[in-house]
Amino acid sequence: MKLELGYIYIKDVQFGDSTRVQNGVLYVNKEELLKEVSGDERIKSIDFDIARPGDETRIIPVKDVIEPRVKVSGKGGIFPGFISKVDTVGSGRTHILKGAAVVTTGSIVGFQEGIIDMSGEGAKYTPFSKTNNLVVICEPVEGIGKHEHEEAIRMVGFKAATYLGKAGATIEADEIKAFETLPLLKQAAMYPELPKVVYVYMLQTQGLLHDTYVYGVDAKKIIPTFIYPTEVFDGAIVSGNCVSACDKNPSYVHMNHPVIEDLYERHGKDINFLGCVITNENVYLADKERSSNMTAKLVEFLGADAVIISEEGFGNPDADLVMNCNKITEKGIKTVLITDEYAGQDGSSQSLADSTPVGDAVVTGGNANEVITLPAMKKVIGHPEAANIIAGGYVGSLREDGSINAEIQVITGATSEVGFNYLTAKGF
Repeated sequence: MKLELGYIYIKDVQFGDSTRVQNGVLYVNKEELLKEVSGDERIKSIDFDIARPGDETRIIPVKDVIEPRVKVSGKGGIFPGFISKVDTVGSGRTHILKGAAVVTTGSIVGFQEGIIDMSGEGAKYTPFSKTNNLVVICEPVEGIGKHEHEEAIRMVGFKAATYLGKAGATIEADEIKAFETLPLLKQAAMYPELPKVVYVYMLQTQGLLHDTYVYGVDAKKIIPTFIYPTEVFDGAIVSGNCVSACDKNPSYVHMNHPVIEDLYERHGKDINFLGCVITNENVYLADKERSSNMTAKLVEFLGADAVIISEEGFGNPDADLVMNCNKITEKGIKTVLITDEYAGQDGSSQSLADSTPVGDAVVTGGNANEVITLPAMKKVIGHPEAANIIAGGYVGSLREDGSINAEIQVITGATSEVGFNYLTAKGF
């Protein structure tokens, strides 16, 4: 399966009389966009704002971040199972408004939501301080349940990103990159001298409001399966979860998956990238055993010499990560794990809830318990009082002057477990 991605670089977002891309600026007609995303009786009001890199602006609480994309050719459309039909995507050409993003906010759904600061100390920790953000502010009707609240806001975000993405349908791309994965036997034979690598892509499905969707299906309901990496770039996997902001994969991260992009970059050079095995993160032991057994079996069946395994979230999912590591290693297949840490504010606590002696190659996204003070911002989009209840904060996190004292756990993407973040380590 071959997919071309056409990057249209966006340097600014502005409201205008029509929605279009002109000279690197995305102009948005607010009235037309409102018509496009309205109609859900569960939403009381929808408004829009813009947050640009360097602005003294805070967005809180952040629900999801989504990149505007449009299918130019090939089967299906963006966000299959939600916006478009469930045709298999990942082929043809897709245009991307690179540098633009849709951010959804409004009254808090679950306590595990986040903060994006466009400047100041907090901006150093989130990749979304560098995007030109069209912020969608959704307020629900009174008495709505949390699951309905989450679903309604999620769909508004997908609709907004789809609408904006269409502005790039007829624009000539500034850059085009091609990604291709052949059917398994052809792919394996293409570079017989190189180690065959599979990416084990763990999806957050650990309990209520911890949902990730594959072609519109809650991944709690799937068994481990193979997916072409290019399908991910067309929005086949999207976020619907309320997990800690620091290591949550917003839909934007799935669509720009750095592990997949890096494996493609190495493909044909020092590895043969066979594709992705997606699996879920379970609550009950029997479900964990079943999924990890099937993941290891599938990786072995594909003939992998090595795998990269990433998780999303912490605590309970650490057990799934370790089970996958143990069972794949038992089959003689090398593993590398990607996670982050909850090692306490002083860094001296146990980093993961589970561990294994064979987990001897691990990449960390950082310690989510590190404490930071975010300076007051001139402008706040959303509800600043959410700082007192979101994961990583505490009653009193929001100070009288508008600053926030909390763990970096509150910052969207701060300790990304797929490496979509800025934290680095120094050797001494």
